[in-house]
Amino acid sequence: MSEANEPTGTVEPGDGGAAEPDAPAGTPDAADAGPGRRVRVVLVDDHRMFRTGVQAEIGQTERTGVEVVGEAADVDQAVSVITATRPEVVLLDVHLPGGGGVEVLRRCAALMADAEQPVRFLALSVSDAAEDVIGVIRGGARGYVTKTITGTDLVDSIFRVQDGDAVFSPRLAGFVLDAFASTDAPPIDEDLDRLTQREREVLRLIARGYAYKEIAKQLFISVKTVESHVSAVLRKLQLSNRHELTRWATARRLV
Repeated sequence: MSEANEPTGTVEPGDGGAAEPDAPAGTPDAADAGPGRRVRVVLVDDHRMFRTGVQAEIGQTERTGVEVVGEAADVDQAVSVITATRPEVVLLDVHLPGGGGVEVLRRCAALMADAEQPVRFLALSVSDAAEDVIGVIRGGARGYVTKTITGTDLVDSIFRVQDGDAVFSPRLAGFVLDAFASTDAPPIDEDLDRLTQREREVLRLIARGYAYKEIAKQLFISVKTVESHVSAVLRKLQLSNRHELTRWATARRLV
């Protein structure tokens, strides 16, 4: 049953007290993730009971190193909580009210592209359909695991995604390999290669019709910095205005 209208917000981490002498059987151990490691996580799933179960399984921070800092049940809540908490990793369900996991990825593109503090996404879904796997990977997720995963393996996957690795449940990686192997490699675009990663982000947002103030808010930079990036893009691409820039980006399917 979907719970898209339920209240949501930041979740308190574990009590921080001393760990019990013996961890319960099957409980993930922080030692597996490396001594003293921590990762901040947001849970996005429209089933409250599932979120509660994941929180109980992996959210014992002193043992697992995982701190659950927020939850969301639909696309709008997810974008709001992720933007507010800036976690290292988001556990993202594929099927959500409001547009699904792909829409969350689209609206969080700037956060994923942040070179200094990237937000990385790990899909966690009951679905193992090829179209679901390929859809979220194309959207920018770093991996895809199914809900049959154990708590220990999920903790390990979270830390691997935090490190920038790609993580998949067995056989799902084959979907991705097949999908990309069947597509011809894109030609090198020398004009696009002249742009820095930040200039590309600004370019895409300009082409989507965002105002300078909206871009500044999305990328957590000043309006003056946005203006500087736009000027640099126009100069490098030898374009005169944002309308020409939009046509240029649309022709290359960057929007």
